[in-house]
Amino acid sequence: MTPSQFDKGQTFRALHEGEAFVIPNPWDAGSARALAKLGFRALASTSGGFAQTLGRSDGEVSLDEVVEHARALDGATDLAVSMDLENGYGPEAADAALAITRVAGAGAVGGSIEDWDPTGNFIYEVERATERVAAAAEAARALDFPFTLTARAENHLRDNPDLDDTIRRLRAYEEAGADVLYAPGLRTDEEIRTVCAAVSKPVNVLAFPGMSMDLIAAAGAQRVSLGSWLSHVASGAAMKAASKIRDTGDFSALSP
Repeated sequence: MTPSQFDKGQTFRALHEGEAFVIPNPWDAGSARALAKLGFRALASTSGGFAQTLGRSDGEVSLDEVVEHARALDGATDLAVSMDLENGYGPEAADAALAITRVAGAGAVGGSIEDWDPTGNFIYEVERATERVAAAAEAARALDFPFTLTARAENHLRDNPDLDDTIRRLRAYEEAGADVLYAPGLRTDEEIRTVCAAVSKPVNVLAFPGMSMDLIAAAGAQRVSLGSWLSHVASGAAMKAASKIRDTGDFSALSP
């Protein structure tokens, strides 16, 4: 029996109350199904990976397209789906709220809002960023099923590795109603441990090569996402095989 959206929302929320878990990031319906078959318990979209499927760069996709992407991911498996909503596809608090409402209408039970403006290439002032998170939280609470809102502080991905400011932002987003806190770009056990100790909501960490699940969990993180890494690995392997075929005429690279 296919779980309802309410059931998916409850299941996803409960995952954040148990042991630390990995939430992989499919870039299309096919990769979502493949990851579900591997036994993962929830899925999160990747804005960069999805943009790549459209022949674009991260940040060049519209909300309408992301809504249809959410519908495709949700329909591909019975797993809960959380959507990478970038900055909410607009600079205003109302834009962030609308993004939550629209992907929820397409089947998602979670979504993230970040404090980076891709058009102006700047990080929002903390007061404005907090207003946007608060509006997204209000939209999430107005739904008739549990929707898990993740608030992202982008400092460490945007050449501003100020841990004190990152913590100040995450605390503000927690106070504004975020259910999960996320500062992509934390690289060390010490950074992760410091952030997790500074907040009371579950923390998501972006995995990087050289990290391990055991060390991230030991530092206090509840959720580990893979970002666009898997989509890059997949496309990289395909291009490596294609290059070998081009250069040698040897089709052995097509063996799985």
